[in-house]
Amino acid sequence: MNRKYLDLLAEKFDSEEKVVTEIINLEAILNLPKGTEHFVSDLHGEYHAFQHVLRNGSGKVKEKIMDIFKDSLTQQEIDDFATLVYYPEDKLKLMKNKFSSKVELHRWYKQVICDMITLIPYASSKYTRSKLRKALPEQFVYVIEELLYKSDKYSNKKSYYKQILEQIITLGQSEKLIAGLAYTIQQLIVDHLHVVGDIYDRGPDPDKIMDTLINYHSLDIQWGNHDVLWLGAFAGSKVCLANIIRICARYDNLDIIEDVYGINLRPLMTLADKYYDDNPAFRPKQHADKPLSEDESLQITKIHQAIAIIQFKLESPIINRRPFFNMSERLLLEMVDYERNEVTVYGKTYSLENTCFSTIDRNNPTVLLDEEEEVINKLLLSVQHSEKLARHMKFLMKKGSLYLRYNGNLLIHGCMPINEDGQMEQMEIDGQVYKGRALLDQFETYLRYAFAHRDQTDDLATDMVWYLWTGEYSSLFGKRAMTTFERYFIKDKAAHKEPKNPYYYLRENEEVCRTILAEFDLDPEQGHIINGHTPVKEINGENPIKANGKMIVIDGGFSKAYQSTTGIAGYTLLYNSFGMQLVAHQQFNSKEDVIHNGADVLSVKRVVDKELERKKVRETNVGQELLEEIAMLKKLMEYRYMD
Repeated sequence: MNRKYLDLLAEKFDSEEKVVTEIINLEAILNLPKGTEHFVSDLHGEYHAFQHVLRNGSGKVKEKIMDIFKDSLTQQEIDDFATLVYYPEDKLKLMKNKFSSKVELHRWYKQVICDMITLIPYASSKYTRSKLRKALPEQFVYVIEELLYKSDKYSNKKSYYKQILEQIITLGQSEKLIAGLAYTIQQLIVDHLHVVGDIYDRGPDPDKIMDTLINYHSLDIQWGNHDVLWLGAFAGSKVCLANIIRICARYDNLDIIEDVYGINLRPLMTLADKYYDDNPAFRPKQHADKPLSEDESLQITKIHQAIAIIQFKLESPIINRRPFFNMSERLLLEMVDYERNEVTVYGKTYSLENTCFSTIDRNNPTVLLDEEEEVINKLLLSVQHSEKLARHMKFLMKKGSLYLRYNGNLLIHGCMPINEDGQMEQMEIDGQVYKGRALLDQFETYLRYAFAHRDQTDDLATDMVWYLWTGEYSSLFGKRAMTTFERYFIKDKAAHKEPKNPYYYLRENEEVCRTILAEFDLDPEQGHIINGHTPVKEINGENPIKANGKMIVIDGGFSKAYQSTTGIAGYTLLYNSFGMQLVAHQQFNSKEDVIHNGADVLSVKRVVDKELERKKVRETNVGQELLEEIAMLKKLMEYRYMD
C-alpha cells in the first residue's frame, strides 16, 4: 500500500527538485506561530449576533487596527474603520453620503485602500505568502499583491503604484476592492473556527448560520443535543422529528420548518384543528419584534398540542423495546389515571392540568391514530426530501463529531457522564458495556450509521440518536430525565426538576478534569476541556473558568431566551500562540446600531492561560499532519530519487 501511495505522490511531485522544495516549505511552516482559534457555542439560531462575533473576531479585528493606527487615527476614525471591515457594503453606503463631492469621496477611497493594505501584512504576519494569496479576493489578487509588496526605497515605481489606485477608482472598482479587502482581513484574523454545539432551535435563523458555516474557510463542529435532534429527524427518527416541530412551535419558529426547509405542515394543521382547542400550557413564546395575532397564536397552540401528543406516543415503543435505556419511568401516558386526571411519576402522584388527551385511547394510550400515523409519515417524507435541509445536515455530519481533540484540548458540547465519585459511568448497549471515551465513540458510530441508513427508521441506531437527546448517560443531555410532560401538565414545579449528572458540579474539581483529559489521551498538564450546553449565570457571579483553568464553559447566552438569567449574551474563546482569552458579549441589538454608532458588544477579556513560550504550528494538529506529509515526502525521495 505504501508503494502505491508513493507512486500516486510521485505524480504530483514528479522531480527531485519539487519534493525538496515542498519539504523545505513544510519544515518552514512548522516554525511559524500557531494561528488563532475562535470558539463559539450555543448559537441557537441567533444569526445576527453570531455574524457580528464572526466578523469582528471577538474583538481581534479592532485590536489589530488599534495596534497599527492608534497614533495616526482618532478613536472615532478607528471605530469607523473597524465597522467598515465588519460590514463593508453597508458602511460604504453610509459613508458615501457624507461627502459633498466626488473628489472628496475618491480621496477617501484611496485612504481606505491604503489603510487596509497597511493592515493586511500585520494581520497575515503568521502566514506564508501562499496562504495570504488564497485569502485575497480572486479578481483582485494581482492588484493587491502589487500594492502589498511595493517598496518606497526607490522612486522608479511611484507613478506605477499611483496609477493602480487611480485606475481602480476610475473604473468604478473601489467599493468591490474595499469589500474584498475587508473580508480578507476577517479571514486572516481567525485561522480556524470551532462551533461547540447547538446551532439549531429557539432562535429564528439557524439555516442562515449553516449557510455561513458552509462558506467559512476553516472550521469544525461538535454536535450539540439540538443539532443531533435535527440529524436524527433527517436520519429517519420520527420521535426526533416530533421534537423539533414541537420546539419550533413552542418558540414560534415554525417558519423554519415550512418556509425555509419547505416541509408541508398542512396535514398537521388539519389534525390539530380537528382535535385541539386553546390551551395556556401550549401557547407559543412571543417575540418582541414579531407579534402574533390571536388567530396565529391559537393555530400554533393547536399544532403544539398535536405534535406533543404524537411525540409522547412515539417515545413509548422505543422505551419498551430498549430496556437497557433504563427509561421505564418515562412511560407517562401509561401511568396516567385518566378517570382521576392524575399521574404517578417516580412514586409520587400529581394532579394534571391543561391536558389535551383527545386522541388517546385510554385502554392503549401509546397507539397513534391512523390520522396521526399518516401525518408523521408525511412529515418524515417531506423532511427527507428537503434539498436545503439535506445540504445542511450532510455538512453538519461531514464537519461534526461528538467530541474533538484539537491542539491538546478536549472540545465537547455537554459532558462526560460520571458518577458521584468522579468515575466514568457505564452503559450496557446490546449486551456490551461501554464507558468514558469508548461510550462516546459508540454513540457516534450509531449516529453515523443511522444517518447513512435513513430508510431504517426503528433500528437500534435510530433509537440511539433519540437517546442522545434525552438519555441519562448521553454526553449531550447530561441529566437523569427530561421532564417535558411534567412541565406541560403538572403545576407542582418539584416535578419539573431535571437532576444533572454529577459532572456539572465535579467539573469544578481540577483532578476530575485531569482524569477526563487523560481518558482522551490528552496531557492533563497542558490541556483544557471546553464545554457549551449549560448557560453560565454570570449575573449571579458564576465563573466560566473552572478547575484552576482546566475547564472553560463558553455558553453565556447567545440565545435571547437565556439572557435574563445569564446577564450577558454569550462567551467566545480565543486561542492564539500567546495563550487563551475568554470574551464576554453584551446583548447585540442590531447591525444598524454597529454601523451607525460603532457599538461593539464586547466586555473585558479574561486571560485563561498564558503560554510560557509562544506556541508554534509544530505543536498543533495541523503540525502533526505536516510532519506526516514530510515523512512521506522523505520516503518518496528514498524510493524514487536516491541511489
